[in-house]
Amino acid sequence: MSQIFDTIIIGGGPAGLSAGLYAARSRMKTLIIERAKYGGQATTTDELENYPGSIEDCTGTSLSQRMRKQAEEFGTEFLKDEVVDVQLDGDIKTIKCRKGEYQAKTIIIATGATPRLGGFKNEIELRGKGVSYCATCDADFFTDLDIAVIGGGDSAITEAIYLAKFGETVTVIHRRDSLRAAKSLQEKAFNNPKIKFIWDSIPLEAKGEEILESLLIKNVKTGEETELPVNGCFVFVGYLPISELFKGKINMTERGDIITDEEMRTNIPGVFAAGDVREKSLRQVITAAADGAIAATNAEHYIEGNLH
Repeated sequence: MSQIFDTIIIGGGPAGLSAGLYAARSRMKTLIIERAKYGGQATTTDELENYPGSIEDCTGTSLSQRMRKQAEEFGTEFLKDEVVDVQLDGDIKTIKCRKGEYQAKTIIIATGATPRLGGFKNEIELRGKGVSYCATCDADFFTDLDIAVIGGGDSAITEAIYLAKFGETVTVIHRRDSLRAAKSLQEKAFNNPKIKFIWDSIPLEAKGEEILESLLIKNVKTGEETELPVNGCFVFVGYLPISELFKGKINMTERGDIITDEEMRTNIPGVFAAGDVREKSLRQVITAAADGAIAATNAEHYIEGNLH
């Protein structure tokens, strides 16, 4: 891979795969670099009922596999490696990975986001020992056991519904007195006899020696503390952009979201960002895919001199 690519896409989630499809379809020499699993966060989603056309048994994994195959058929090249440094200035950009160095005329940053920690005591110590951030990854470990879900948004309620297929009970712990999830998800959760709710509360501590045994919970209105016996705790309290690599090299918010315009352009000519890593109001598979398509199309326009 010593040649100069037309575009290098950093990240192989829905945004990166969509960008790869559109770029390669436009006959651009395209490389996607992914350090982990193709599909990103989408692969942790059991059901994608809100992705248009995904009606029958569509999972995040199956959709991601189809997206990758489609991009590959158009000529996208794939590389499993970790990016350790980037040089974004100039007409030719350089991407340094652990196993090699690659150059391109344009870069599309699609590194996605990572789950935000719940912030309670012993969370890190019991991660993988009862504390988890991925229901589809770990749900079967908690078959017929009691499970807690932290959060009240779409992700939390979607995963609570999924976890109810495995657990004896699923208790949703939310710091407010109402959910933020879509009404359709709320209805499913409220109608599921396995799912319970603890309102106006936050977890203070995960308790257990070798594995999680209980959660210490505090009511934020009364200050009362109670202990909830559970064997699993799934945290869904939002995500943080994976953008540390680009700090000081590109404009981003204080939180770390990369700032783009509606054409996915960053402040660096020839550098675009797509998906959950950029500043945006809605982080979903469909918006990530749209971002990727826009970024790739405009990367082509940039190379042709039709976009500055």
